[in-house]
Amino acid sequence: MTVTPFRIAVPDDVLSDLRARLTRTRFTTASDSAHWAAGTDPDHLRDLVAYWADGFDWRAAEAALNELPHQMAEVAGAPVHFIHFRARRPEGAPAPLPLVLTHGWPSSFVEMLRAARRLADPAAYGGDPAEAFDVVVPSLPGFLYSGLPTAPFTRRGVAEIWHSLMTETLGYDRYGAFGGDIGGGVTQWLGALYPEQVAGVHITSAVASADFEKEPPTPAEQTYLDALAAYDSGDQGYSEIMCTRPDTIAAALMDSPAGLLAWIVDKYRDWSDCDGDVARRWDRDTLLTVATLYWATGSIGSSFRQYYDYPLNKRMPDITVPAAVTLSHEPAFAGYPKSLAERVFTDLRHWSTPRRGGHFMAHEEPDQVAAELRTFFGPLRNAS
Repeated sequence: MTVTPFRIAVPDDVLSDLRARLTRTRFTTASDSAHWAAGTDPDHLRDLVAYWADGFDWRAAEAALNELPHQMAEVAGAPVHFIHFRARRPEGAPAPLPLVLTHGWPSSFVEMLRAARRLADPAAYGGDPAEAFDVVVPSLPGFLYSGLPTAPFTRRGVAEIWHSLMTETLGYDRYGAFGGDIGGGVTQWLGALYPEQVAGVHITSAVASADFEKEPPTPAEQTYLDALAAYDSGDQGYSEIMCTRPDTIAAALMDSPAGLLAWIVDKYRDWSDCDGDVARRWDRDTLLTVATLYWATGSIGSSFRQYYDYPLNKRMPDITVPAAVTLSHEPAFAGYPKSLAERVFTDLRHWSTPRRGGHFMAHEEPDQVAAELRTFFGPLRNAS
């Protein structure tokens, strides 16, 4: 399978059209006197849109992104975009363990960059160069520059694509996997499907088995499941519409960059460990880099495919490879009991609840994530 270099190049006319749309944005009035209570705060959105239209330098952001080792390959009949960081390690050191890092929604490869750099070049951040990893950061199918496969978008299906990318395309015999959200599901399926070649799996969004027939939930597990259901009742509106009417909402977001930004930022604020202040975790330029990538590629609608196809996902089988959980500090996982993870992972070797870093932990706490991955994968580098 051929791998080719890739560069991001948004045409000038796309940027001109984007700016024109932003300057013509019509804003709604807030539905609640409490800021953010009814979704993205209109005043906050107004400020972001103004900066996006006249202040944000996309060309500088694009140039910075193009300093990264972007690659493209066709896998399972569809293009896959990924960034391939080669380990910076001492000459003569053993070959590094490769890692594949998988993002979720409404995210992108940008989420993984800060942690990936620390893993591939630890010496640049005061670490031991002997602990460097090769790091592969793919864009999920239908996200940005990766095309949708012909088959339905399931976590298992993506795992099959990723395994082909890592082994057939890039030639790795053995590798580790990390992810959260959708990426966490893909990571688990990698461990379940390919135990001979996947050294271990590490997730931040913990799992809950849907099969309690053999062993009913414990009181602690049921307390968590009830709390999760209560949280979802106020949060899952976005999910319901993307699961049932993705093309309807996509039509609006494909036509309005302000609407697209509102849809994305709402979740970046809710799910980050930011205490309600999204700027604590995400500077404006990073948020608008992500939004511009979605806008320029027209991929917000295809990013919904994994929601529409979600019923096609099968129950996760037991995962026997070494596993680790660094639990995300976000409302959905408050009070999550370790025993739920142990229902799926038969060899849970690392369990950590740092209470720092939310849904986008690799961006929010890159030093923490890099340290957690080194701790878990370090002993697995040369394990048979």
